[in-house]
Amino acid sequence: MLNVNEQPKIKEVVPLRNMGFWALWAVGVGAVVGDGIFLLLGEGIQVAGPSSVLVFAIAGIIQGVVMISLAELAVGMPSAGAMSVWIERFLGGWWGYFAGFGFTAGWIIAGGSTGIAIGRLTCWFFPMLDPEFWTVAFGIIFLSIFAGLNLMGAAIAARTQLLFVAILIGVMVIFGIASMKDMNPDNFSPFMPYGVAGCMAALPLGTYAYQGAVTLTTAGAECKNVKDLPKALVWSSITFIAVYTLCMIGVIGSVPWQTISMSVSPFTLAAESIFGYAAGFIMNIAAWLAAATCIIMGTLYASSRVFYHMAKIGQMPKLFGYLNPKTKTPTYGIIVIWALSVGMILLGTINADLVFITLSNQIVITYAVIWILALIAAIMYRRRCPDEVKAGNFKVPLFPVLPVIGIIGVACVLYACMAHYISSFLITVAWVLLLAFYYKTVVSKRPRPENS
Repeated sequence: MLNVNEQPKIKEVVPLRNMGFWALWAVGVGAVVGDGIFLLLGEGIQVAGPSSVLVFAIAGIIQGVVMISLAELAVGMPSAGAMSVWIERFLGGWWGYFAGFGFTAGWIIAGGSTGIAIGRLTCWFFPMLDPEFWTVAFGIIFLSIFAGLNLMGAAIAARTQLLFVAILIGVMVIFGIASMKDMNPDNFSPFMPYGVAGCMAALPLGTYAYQGAVTLTTAGAECKNVKDLPKALVWSSITFIAVYTLCMIGVIGSVPWQTISMSVSPFTLAAESIFGYAAGFIMNIAAWLAAATCIIMGTLYASSRVFYHMAKIGQMPKLFGYLNPKTKTPTYGIIVIWALSVGMILLGTINADLVFITLSNQIVITYAVIWILALIAAIMYRRRCPDEVKAGNFKVPLFPVLPVIGIIGVACVLYACMAHYISSFLITVAWVLLLAFYYKTVVSKRPRPENS
């Protein structure tokens, strides 16, 4: 492993720097995995009952701690590769490769599951259609539209994201406040019907719902002012934790938790129960917007940027390193990621719920390991590179307490995955071992491009 003080900085073809604070905030809030909040919450309520509200809030707080703890690195080492760059610099090539590949693979899987969610949510508006066929059709159609937006440029995708997120947050805040007046306190009893075991089973589901927000760290190379990035990391965390927790309390208080499942968004059921069909219609639009923003800036934006960085340093095929001369977007990366996400939607036709839950836990396990590695890198960065930290003009508050809290919180998520979703954990171990073999025998033997 290279000495951190001798390792050359990553030199990349710089994309257009055209994202301001509000666009960045929208990325952080919108990348919260929409299908996790609006559909997987149903599974969380089934396994943990009313206590799922508390569990999802804890998962959101863990995600917020991770995001703020990484802000120092995001400002000091802004790069499309984000965590893969930081981890490689401080922990070595294999770990950086694993972080980049795992992060992107997770988002592609999320693209498939979120595409299925968009299909289901769209079918709700058209009950006369065959849901089995049209769930897939709508998922592919909208995934294709969002890919087109990303191909047109980061600013266009970000403006669309900002519009969608503004509408989404507005609807959710109105629902959360309005639902308070008709809450039934009896719906919260018993609060923990399945005890601590049920809460631990729901923790990975809550983590999946919030995990996309850390995608914001990949936007460092496209910020108008990189100092806006830590502000966006902090305020997007506060926004999604506060708004979604408020709304989840409204859901549980409005609908008996025993009647909730993953077939329909719990928010749609609650809105329809309280305010009638029109409110359910509006809430289903909000769920649709949440899934859409997740795909726009999670699957398509973040994944293509990480692949772009990995191609520039020789870890991925060169085509992923191509930038469109006009839009400065990684064209081939977006197209390939679109195709893979379509494949994941088609895979979901086998058994959507089983694929959904199994693969979502795969993502959680992989991301949890990456977050721990990144938090270790953040601690090493402060200690080994004080001059760079000072030049970045941002310091993580309560250092090193906050990153350590993040590591402990993420470790609890990993434990919950191992204890309650062992098959997903074993599958993850298997593919990571195969990836390590590929890295050792193929990737590590490739010559590293100059200036990388």
